Amino acid sequence: MTESTPPDPPILTHFRDGEPRMVDVTDKAPTVRSATAEAWVRLPPEARRALESGTNPKGDPLGVARLAAITGAKRTSDLVLLCHPLPISGVDVDVTLNEEGVHVVATVRTTGRTGVEMEALTAVTAAALNVYDMLKAASKAIEIDSVRLLSKSGGKSGDFVRAP
Repeated sequence: MTESTPPDPPILTHFRDGEPRMVDVTDKAPTVRSATAEAWVRLPPEARRALESGTNPKGDPLGVARLAAITGAKRTSDLVLLCHPLPISGVDVDVTLNEEGVHVVATVRTTGRTGVEMEALTAVTAAALNVYDMLKAASKAIEIDSVRLLSKSGGKSGDFVRAP
């Protein structure tokens, strides 16, 4: 029987000597990068009725969610403390109402030295929070779930696509 050597522990790039730090990406080559994320907002019947009726006193939750997603992507480094501020070159947002609730998908693009996964995840989270805020008067039982990265491309780590 052969003994195997356990793998080396991962290198924690955001810590040096036990202290948090922003990773230096100066030597990384800029590449075209993209990331897509999704979130779901599950609506109880009373919140769905408020949305579908068009009589929500705060206005259109889906339109506000689109704007919140774009703003969230642009402001990610203000919220995710060790995240680099990036020159976002594009944000596409799809906010749809279906049988399961409100589905938010955002794709963020840049040409830079680090990826935009956090920007895509922040975009869909900001959108979902705004749907909740816009409809909370109708129901406090609204749920936000399934915030996750669907795909990313570019950079040293290569491409990722979540299996369906």
